[in-house]
Amino acid sequence: MFGRVIIAGLLAATATTAAYASDKPIYAPAPDWVTPAPAVDLATLADDAPVFLILDRQQRLQDGQVWSYQDSETRAANPEILSQIGTISLTWSPDKGDLIIHRAEIIRGGEHINLLKGGDPFTVLRREQQLEQLQLDGMLTATMAVSGLRVGDALRLTYSTTQKDPTLAGNVQTFAPIVADPFRVRFARERLLWPDGAGLHYKVLGAKITPVVTRAGGYQELVITEPVAKQPEMPGDAPPRYKRGTAIEATTFADWASVSKVMAPLYDTAGTIAPDSPLAAEVARIEQATPDPARRAMLALQLVQDKVRYLFNGMDNGNYVPQTPAATWQSRYGDCKAKTMLLLALLHAMKIDAEPVLASSNLGDAIPTRLPMPGAFDHVLVHATIGGRSLWLDGTDIGAQFVDIDDVPAFANVLPLRAGGADIMPLPIRTAARPDADIAIAFDQSAGLTLPTLYTFTMKARGQLAQMVHAAKSQASKDQIEQMVRATISPYVGNAVIADNAVAYNEADATATITASGLVSTKWHREDRRYRATLDYFVDNLTFNPDRSRAAWKTIPVSTGQPFDIALHTTMALPDRGQGFTIEGDKSLSADLAGGHIERRFALNDGTISVEDHVTSAAREIAVADLPQARAAVTLAKSRVLRALAPTDTPTHWQLAQRLARDHGAAAILAVYAKALAKQTDDPDKAWAYSNRAYFQAGIYDYRAAIADLDQAIALQPDADFYRRRAMLYAGLGDDAKALTDYQAAQALDPGSIAGVGGLATAQSDLGNKDAAIALVQERIDQGGKEKPGFLALKADLLSRTGDDEAALATIDEAITVRPGDPNLLNSRCWIKGTLGVALDTALKDCTKAIELADSPAAALDSRALVYFRMDRMEDALADLNAALDAAPEQAASIYLRGIIHKRQGTTASATADLAAARLIRPTIDKDYARFGIKP
Repeated sequence: MFGRVIIAGLLAATATTAAYASDKPIYAPAPDWVTPAPAVDLATLADDAPVFLILDRQQRLQDGQVWSYQDSETRAANPEILSQIGTISLTWSPDKGDLIIHRAEIIRGGEHINLLKGGDPFTVLRREQQLEQLQLDGMLTATMAVSGLRVGDALRLTYSTTQKDPTLAGNVQTFAPIVADPFRVRFARERLLWPDGAGLHYKVLGAKITPVVTRAGGYQELVITEPVAKQPEMPGDAPPRYKRGTAIEATTFADWASVSKVMAPLYDTAGTIAPDSPLAAEVARIEQATPDPARRAMLALQLVQDKVRYLFNGMDNGNYVPQTPAATWQSRYGDCKAKTMLLLALLHAMKIDAEPVLASSNLGDAIPTRLPMPGAFDHVLVHATIGGRSLWLDGTDIGAQFVDIDDVPAFANVLPLRAGGADIMPLPIRTAARPDADIAIAFDQSAGLTLPTLYTFTMKARGQLAQMVHAAKSQASKDQIEQMVRATISPYVGNAVIADNAVAYNEADATATITASGLVSTKWHREDRRYRATLDYFVDNLTFNPDRSRAAWKTIPVSTGQPFDIALHTTMALPDRGQGFTIEGDKSLSADLAGGHIERRFALNDGTISVEDHVTSAAREIAVADLPQARAAVTLAKSRVLRALAPTDTPTHWQLAQRLARDHGAAAILAVYAKALAKQTDDPDKAWAYSNRAYFQAGIYDYRAAIADLDQAIALQPDADFYRRRAMLYAGLGDDAKALTDYQAAQALDPGSIAGVGGLATAQSDLGNKDAAIALVQERIDQGGKEKPGFLALKADLLSRTGDDEAALATIDEAITVRPGDPNLLNSRCWIKGTLGVALDTALKDCTKAIELADSPAAALDSRALVYFRMDRMEDALADLNAALDAAPEQAASIYLRGIIHKRQGTTASATADLAAARLIRPTIDKDYARFGIKP
């Protein structure tokens, strides 16, 4: 795709044109001031020769005209490139100049096939090619399908465009990219030619580029041979002025003041609103509405925004010349020039001081580093001064409100247009009156910390985001709107079940509101024996790691990106009205962090946490000298991230599940799942909705309900994952035959699944099909690869289940030989020895080593507890079981064995509770442990 863009762009590259001229291409030889590119002998080219053989651009800047000559030769090296270059498209602006075609030919070996033979082979397409982008650009396009072009041929195209813009008062301007290594081309050149005394200035953008400048025959000539040297890498967070690419620009404007002077007369509003005209009536209406000049300015801005739709007009010198206010008002459309002119006329008629200012939507802080020329800008707006206040009024925006009148746009720099001239004016950074996005999220965790969280999400947006939502609301399908809502809420709530969502647009204040409600995974996790939840969205997600380690980067500031203003209001309802919950971290915060400023308010009242964060831009960039302090501030803030801590006696998940079953406490959550399910009309989506609910049902140990949901999911969409999950549920309930059937169905759909092999083999073994189970696993062992040790461990487990003790131990020993030091394999050997009741001394060593090596030692602690149990070291076993359950409170094996020990020690109540919990989580656990000879 990238190559296609480069090819199309370089072949069709056009310098805008000059002097009102022809609406058809002119066919003529190249001008005599051109220095021809050296010819290429195709016969001498190797197969790996560059696709681009010639890329030659030469420009003559003289008498207010830019004549741009371009010569290209491209090799059709393969069918893909052939298709890309098989149609020629050349554009020009006939109100400013001509398209002159000098040559179009196919080169095949030593043969040159003239494509211009026979008259006028190009077809001219009419204007309005970009009308769907709300642009009338006045451009024409000449196209030609290259007949007879073959792979191995070369296409040679040579043409000129001319441009003479009367609005520039005899000045010229040009900007041309320069190709740099690693771009491959056999011959490339950038050449500028201008007469002595023209006052032309040029500037090369890029490093290690040295143009050759000579003077002869009354002209100066600049030549750059391409590709130039590979450019130094820039850090991704460098300001835009450091990432300018490689190019050359040239202009006869002496300075920015000269540009300002030349452009200022275009916005002279004198006499543009005739007495008794419709616009005069609008002025009178505004003046009668309020005596306040600021409110008058806002009413005028609202009139321009609301009553005149946007349409770019680049026709008839319209690139720089605005249409008259009367014409704009009559047609009710206009671009930034027309809207600015109309707004200026209205403001001047009300004696409000206002001037036009040019701006760039993409150059930003790079503007002061560029040569002075109108082409550096792509936008114009109004700068009004009222009572000493600078107001920046943009007629192309939508939904202006008086509360926002002091807001500053994100252009960084502007150029005021004044009769006496003006220099570049930097724009101040000013906190907006209203956030770009005002977000409120309410989480309801009152049912329990380990359950899915009910949420409601509301975002009120303005500006560009609001307009995108407005467009989507009127054009997008229901599914597309939900996708947009999901993309909006996901950064703040995570992957969510959406039960309800809505999108609304308020014409009165041009704001969009997105709402959603449903379920998300709990934010609470267990750490150091307590449940914790992070409440700090902005600081927790903040990254600030600017790399200035390279010597060449040590003076480059860090860009903080586009200005932003976000308010986030988060609430969380806690269980038991918040009793015993504590807070750590910064409950109040006022800090500059990584170019932003955050203000925080916090409260915990009546069992509900409330956090209000307001984050705004604080600076456009951070100087290198300030980076240590900025890093330290971020590090400190991240060390004090706001978190909630639950009481140490918070119920475990299995205790919560018991309460839910007793009190029907899951009703609200199940209602949301049902609502989300009822919304789905597409079978795959409905299947996944059933699957989601099955996850929840299984998570609260209602396995029958989970199976019922998976039944529905499979009926709608047979899926290997659905079958495997249902198989696991059947196995957990002791229905080995149904488990086997589902594992077989899953494996038929997804034969490469590793988990599927393990489940299928275990199901075969549990049904007494030892040979089939072992054969299935042995096949994978024989295949080798990185999964071999895991399959050896599985085989060892199957052998131990069927009483083949020696083979089981030999097999797990083989696995550890292949991958020594693997904590999972060491734990497997410890477990097998513990279940068999053999080699308990070495089993302890295996488990202890596994505990030391494992990231999560809960399983190995449980295995060692079993070994201690076999050795009748009950206190040691209890210590390990408690440690395992601190890390994994729902580990049924540990709960069960602890219950057995409690029963043997006579602590009946604890034993009863533990055994009931283990059976709730794992209904087959009595049968499983009876196989080891262990019973309560």
